[in-house]
Amino acid sequence: MTSVPGSIAQPSRPLTRSDYKTLSLSALGGALEFYDFIIFVFFATVVGQLFFPADMPDWLRMMQTFGIFAAGYLARPLGGIVMAHFGDLLGRKKMFTLSIFMMAVPTLIMGLLPTYAQIGVMAPFLLLLMRVIQGAAIGGEVPGAWVFVSEHVPARNTGYACGTLTAGLTAGILLGSLVATLINTVYTTEEVADYAWRIPFLLGGVFGLFAVYLRRWLHETPVFAEMQARKALAEEVPLRAVLRDHRGAIVLSMLLTWLLSAGIVVVILMTPALLQSLYHITPLDSLKANSMAIVLLSLGCIGTGALADRIGAGRVFVVGSLMLLASSWTFYHTLPTHPEWMFPLYALTGLCVGIVGAVPYVMVKAFPPAVRFSGLSFSYNMAYAIFGGLTPMAVTALLKFSPMAPAYYVAVICAIGLLVGLYLLIKKR
Repeated sequence: MTSVPGSIAQPSRPLTRSDYKTLSLSALGGALEFYDFIIFVFFATVVGQLFFPADMPDWLRMMQTFGIFAAGYLARPLGGIVMAHFGDLLGRKKMFTLSIFMMAVPTLIMGLLPTYAQIGVMAPFLLLLMRVIQGAAIGGEVPGAWVFVSEHVPARNTGYACGTLTAGLTAGILLGSLVATLINTVYTTEEVADYAWRIPFLLGGVFGLFAVYLRRWLHETPVFAEMQARKALAEEVPLRAVLRDHRGAIVLSMLLTWLLSAGIVVVILMTPALLQSLYHITPLDSLKANSMAIVLLSLGCIGTGALADRIGAGRVFVVGSLMLLASSWTFYHTLPTHPEWMFPLYALTGLCVGIVGAVPYVMVKAFPPAVRFSGLSFSYNMAYAIFGGLTPMAVTALLKFSPMAPAYYVAVICAIGLLVGLYLLIKKR
C-alpha cells in the first residue's frame, strides 16, 4: 500500500480498464467544458457589435466586451470555494457533475440571447450574468477534476492522471480555435454577424449536456468513500482548516498556478495576436502555428505528468523550466529575422509549456484528503484570478519597451518554476 497525506491509502496496482475509462470521460468532459468557457473570446468582436449600442466607440465596445469575458475569471474564486466546500463534505462526483451542468446551460442560453437591437441594455446584462455563472462553474471544474482523477488511480500514477486531465483541458482550447476557424471559413462576415456566431455556443451547450450524461457513469472516488466510511471528513469548514494549517501548501500552489496560467495565457492565448500585430504574420498562418503548439502542449502535459511519477516533480520542474526558457527565448528572438522558423519553434515552445502538466501532481499531494478539494481550489482560483488577469496587462505594458516582452515574462515564470523545482528536491532529501 502507498500512503497519501492524511493516512488514507491508495493501493499500489497497475492502471485498470476502469481507470482508463474514468480518465477518458473526465478528460473529455474537461475539454468540452473548457471549450464552452473559451469560445467567447474567439467571437468577442462580433459579440461586442451585437450586444452594445451601434454608436458606441470601438475601443469602448471592445473594452466592455472583454470586461464581460474577464468577469468569468473574477467569478472563479467564489464558485471554486463554494463547490470545493461541498466537494469535501458531500463528495467529489456530485460537484464534478454539477460544474459541467453549470457551464453547459449558460453556454446554450448565450447562443439564444436576443441582441441589443432587440431588448436594449438587458442584452449585455444577461450576457454578463451567463458569463459569471460560467466562471463559477470553471472554478469548480478544474480543481475538482484534478482531485477526482488523482483519487481514482493508484498513487504511483497520480502525475499521469493529472497530466492527462490537463491535456484534455488544453484540447478544449484547440477545439474552440478550430470551430471558430470553421465558422469563419464556411460563412461570410455578414452571415456570422447575422446568425452563425450563435452556432459555436449552441454546439457548446449540447456538448456540455452530453458530457453531463457521460459523467453519470463515473463513480465516487475511493479516497472520499473511505473517508466517509471512517467518518474522517472535515469536522469544520474545510477552508478554515486550509487557511490555518496549510499556508505553505497554499503559497506553493499559488506559485505553480502562476506558472500554469502565464504559460497558457502568454504562449498560447496571446501569441497569435502578437504574431499578427508585431510581425505581420497572416491570421491563417498564426492560427495554424498556434494549433500545432496546442497539440504539442497536450502531449507535453501527459509526458511531464508521467515523468513526475517516475523521477519526481522537482526534477521535472528544474529541467522543464530550463527547456521552456531556452525554447521560448529562441522562438521570440528569431521571429523578426527568421519567420520561416516560426512553425517548428512555436511547436517546440508549446511542447515545453507542457511542464504545466506536472503542476496538479504537486498540488493534489500538498493537501490532505479531508481538505484537498478546498485547499487546491482556493489556491488555484485565487492565483488564477490575480495572475490570469494581470499577465496580459503586464505583457502589453512591457511591449511599449520591447517586442521581446513575452520572452521576458516567460523567463520570469521559468525562474519561479526552477526555484519551485529546487525547493521540491531539497524537501525530498
